[in-house]
Amino acid sequence: MNDNSNTLDYAASAGAQRNRVMRNTYWLLALSMLPTVLGAWVGLASGITQALSGGLGLIVFLGGAFGFIYAIEKTKNSPAGVPVLLGFTFFMGLMLSRMIGMILGFSNGSALVMTAMGGTAGVFFVMATLASVIKRDISGMGKWLFVGAIVLMVGGIINVFVGSSAGMMALSVGVIAIFSAYMLYDLKQILDGGETNYISATLSLYLDLFNVFQGLLMLLGIFGGERD
Repeated sequence: MNDNSNTLDYAASAGAQRNRVMRNTYWLLALSMLPTVLGAWVGLASGITQALSGGLGLIVFLGGAFGFIYAIEKTKNSPAGVPVLLGFTFFMGLMLSRMIGMILGFSNGSALVMTAMGGTAGVFFVMATLASVIKRDISGMGKWLFVGAIVLMVGGIINVFVGSSAGMMALSVGVIAIFSAYMLYDLKQILDGGETNYISATLSLYLDLFNVFQGLLMLLGIFGGERD
C-alpha cells in the first residue's frame, strides 16, 4: 500500500513539475519577444547593423550568439539567468534588423513581415498540438536534428561568401523544416520531463521560433517581394 502511495505521490510531483516548467517557459518566451522587438527597432532606427555584411556580420553574429548561449547555460540556475537570456534576445533582434530592413524595402514589406510572424505562430501552434497528442518517445530525433542544424550552419557560412540565390532558397526551406521539427522535439522534451530548467527550455524554443521566422521571412522576400 505504501509503495502504491509513494508511486502516486511521485507521479503527481513529476506532473506538477512539468506543468510548472511549461508554464514558466511560456511566460518567459512571451517576455523574450519584447527585447527582440526592441533590438530590431534599435537596429532599424540606428542602422548599426548595415555595415555588418559578409564575413564581418557572420563573425559578429556567431561570436555574440554563442557567447550569450554559453553565458545562459552558466547562469540558468541563478537569478542572473533571466536577464542574460533577455539580453540575448535583444542581441538577436538587433542582428535580425538588417534582414527586416531589406524586407521593408519592398512596397509590401510590412505585409511580408506580418505574414512571417503569423506563419511562425501557426507552426508553433501545430507543433504544440502535436507534442501534446504524440505518446511515443521521440527523443531519438535529437541527434538527427542536431546533425541537420550543423549541415545548415555550414551551408549558411558557405553561402555568405558564394551569394547564391538558389542556395539561399534551399537553406531557407531547410531551416524551416529542421527548426519546426526541433520545436516539436523541444516541446515534447518539456512535456515528458526531459527538460526541467525553464530557462534552457525557453532558449531552445526561442531559437526554434527565431529560425523559423527568419526562414519564412527570407522565402517571402524572395518570392513575394514587390518593388515600386
